[in-house]
Amino acid sequence: MYDPTQLRTFLAVAQTLSFTRAARRLGLRQSTVSQHVRRLEDTAGRQLFLRDTHSVELTEDGEAMLGFARRLLEVHEQAAAFFTGTRLRGRLRFGASEDFVLTRLPDILEAFRHDHPEVDLELTVELSGTLHEQLAAGKLDLVLAKRRPEDTAGEPVWHDRLVWIGAERLRLDPERPVPLILYPPPGITRARALEALERQGRPWRIACTSGSLSALIAAARAGLGVMAHSRGLMPPGLTRVPERAGLPELGEVDFVLLHGRGRRPGTAADTADALAAAILAGGDRLHRSR
Repeated sequence: MYDPTQLRTFLAVAQTLSFTRAARRLGLRQSTVSQHVRRLEDTAGRQLFLRDTHSVELTEDGEAMLGFARRLLEVHEQAAAFFTGTRLRGRLRFGASEDFVLTRLPDILEAFRHDHPEVDLELTVELSGTLHEQLAAGKLDLVLAKRRPEDTAGEPVWHDRLVWIGAERLRLDPERPVPLILYPPPGITRARALEALERQGRPWRIACTSGSLSALIAAARAGLGVMAHSRGLMPPGLTRVPERAGLPELGEVDFVLLHGRGRRPGTAADTADALAAAILAGGDRLHRSR
């Protein structure tokens, strides 16, 4: 009833909230992406997206289709692997940004391990900047991380906006430096926060530094300061800092999948492709809390 190609296109649009970015991810023309979505909507008999010249949003039926599409594609891939007799095996070095500690990435990895029990999956959790460095050094085969502003490489998983967050009771004194809760260098979010404050000419001080997202969240919940964070990954117990605080805009951010350089056909490349496909299929779950 539902065409897997159309379902993959639907997922790409739902995860990036952009027909343009979905087309870029899939290597298709934007008109083809629109055609796939329109045909899927015709098949379902429901409108899946609300779209205009400025934004794309899922309808209530689109939210429902999101879960169905993901499960249908998972079953489709499992059946294809079973009947073609392909069995992945070997070592896969996967790096995930600290941003995903509190998301449902573990569920995606668990399903991948279930489907490919002969793959030795080695997980590294680090800052996005550090993962970029390790990938370039050949220490990782696949990375899921924030894209650096100067980069264009990577397969987009979803697009988001960075915002300032903190404890609901926190009040910033405009006469005093902004207390910051930051990742250490080379954190991408850290750099964006400091650059934005410097451009605004707003004084700041570091209230807490840690490479652990859990530690940063604990500091923010304690009211020690504010932190820059992805809007779609906002931890429970924290809230956006109101505009009246006068903090500068932080801009947008892309979360992408990056493959190791010089990758050749073979075990590592094949397993990396399979895990990348699983992450892309379940990408909407990454910015929904557990």
